[in-house]
Formats: sequence, C-alpha cells, structure tokens
Amino acid sequence: MPSGLIIVDKPGGMTSHDVVARIRKLAGTRRVGHAGTLDPMATGVLVVGVEKATRLLGYLTLTEKEYAATIRLGQSTSTDDAEGEPTGGAAASGISRAALDAGVARLTGEISQVPPGVSAIKVGGQRAYKLTRAGAAPDLAARRVTVYEFAVGEVRPCGDYLDVDARIRCSSGTYIRALARDLGAALGTGGHLTALRRTAVGPYRLQQAHSLEDLSERMQLTPLPAAAAAAFPRLDLTADDARRLAHGVRIPVPPHGTASQETSPLAPGAASATPGIAPPAPGITSAAPGAAPATPQTPIAAFAPDGTLVALVTEESGRLRCLAVFADPPRAAALGPGGDG
Repeated sequence: MPSGLIIVDKPGGMTSHDVVARIRKLAGTRRVGHAGTLDPMATGVLVVGVEKATRLLGYLTLTEKEYAATIRLGQSTSTDDAEGEPTGGAAASGISRAALDAGVARLTGEISQVPPGVSAIKVGGQRAYKLTRAGAAPDLAARRVTVYEFAVGEVRPCGDYLDVDARIRCSSGTYIRALARDLGAALGTGGHLTALRRTAVGPYRLQQAHSLEDLSERMQLTPLPAAAAAAFPRLDLTADDARRLAHGVRIPVPPHGTASQETSPLAPGAASATPGIAPPAPGITSAAPGAAPATPQTPIAAFAPDGTLVALVTEESGRLRCLAVFADPPRAAALGPGGDG
C-alpha cells in the first residue's frame, strides 16, 4: 500500500479507532493512524494516515479545525453532550438574540477552557473519561485555546429549550462540548451539544472526504507529497541539500525568498509534483488555508527537485533540523563538505 492520507467522512456511532481498524483491513496494513479523535456521536472529517504518512499525523493535529454544531440551551448533561445523563438546567425560551450573541462573543478569541471530564486527556497515566466513569472525576486544569470564529446560524425554540446551530473554527485542543457547556453556564440555563460534524481539519475539507462504503469499493488516497504540501509551508531544495537532509544533516536555511501559494495541491487544477513537470524554484511557499499557523516552530515540508518529500523540518539557529525523514538516503552518497552540519 503506498503512503498517504485518506480523508474519511466518519459516520455516527463509530469511534475513531473503529475507523482506523476498518482502514487497516481495507489497506492491508497495520501501519494506520488518525489525526484528531472524533467522539462516537460526531461525524465528518477524520484524517487517516497510511504507512509513512502516519509520521505526519502528530503535526497535523496542530492545524485549525472547523465544525458545524447544534447546541441545546436549557439542559446540562454529565458528558456535555446528548449521550450523557441530564444534570440540571433552566428554561432557555426567554433568551434574547442579543443575550445569545453576547454569550457567544465572550467565547470567541483566545479563551481559557476546562476540558470535559470525559475527555481523553491523561491524568496520572489514566484517561480522564475512565476516571470519570469510575466515579473519580478528575479536576482538569484550564487550557488556553483560540476560537477564531463562532458564528450563530438558525435558532429554534423547542419547548423550554433553545437549539442553536453554529459554525465554529478553532485551534487544536478546543472542545466544542465545552463551548456548549460554557455558553449555557454563562446564560444561566445550562447547555450541551446535540450534534457535531467536523467540516475541516487544516486544509482537508468535507468535500474531499469519502464514506467507508465508498472506500471499500475504491481506496481514495492522497499521496504523501501532496498531503504534506497541502498542510505545511513548502521548501524546495537543491539536489545537494535534499541528499544531505535525507541523511539527517542539519543544513543552513536556504537564502531564498518567500512566495505566496494561493492554491492547495489538493484543489482541482493544482499542479502535481510529477516527474517530467518542472518543479518550483527553490524557496519556501506558504501552505494552503487552514494549515498549521506559520510560526518559527511550524514544520516545513522539504522537497527534492523531483518532487519527492524528503523530510519535515524546523528552523533552529539558522539551520534546518529534521523532525521526520521520509526519503531513503542514497546508500553510497557522501555528505560532502560540512557533512555533520
């Protein structure tokens, strides 16, 4: 099975691990993982890596995520979603749109968020959800997360409840269930999540996702080079630098300018890194919208002149350090002058 990413439209009722198990069978390999858990109730984009692409997954979890959610105001639950037991609440039918918008505004931007007690965060070596279900719910520390967009759509009265559709774009580590909980708490009614669909993980969007039924008939895999170029800033190397980097050598940051890249390599009509097609000039180009935010710590996808993905790298003190090497170094190639970096 070639290395690459499979963008799955996860159905409701399955865990993310269930999806990985299904892909393992379809792909005929156990080297499969996913980038970012979706709860069983949730549906939508689950990025699955196969073979060498599993080494991208830890870095893909740092990218932005987008969701379509429905929040029910007027009732709290033990899990902050519809699968938990009711724990209280107050009638939300009298909440005005102005009050709702004000509550949403307070949960937009950089905020401090306490993860749900049933999250997968480890506490003393055990998952929080296991401790909670055993009756020993841990006190989880608040974390700084960023909600870039919290847009309210349709608002529907339902007896004493108020169902609120919302579109949310947020940083990695943001819990949408916690937003529902905290919105309800701020409004004095209680709140929980009743529906969640992830519509994007970084540059990978729902329009690119495939159902498990479709994948069982025809595997749809984004090759490793295209997957990396979509998610991370791209650096095109000279042949000599590519050879040295493949050996894990720390090479000086190439003195090339930065250019803008408007089109994701996964978008229709985008150029592919195919032998016979002239590669871009050496230099760094930006990743597709939604990819990991550009910071000095952002991984960079480094490519050889023939379009081969050589490594994910990061810049340290004017040199490139390999985070993960994907290209097999030439067995007999010498490193050349300054080979130990």
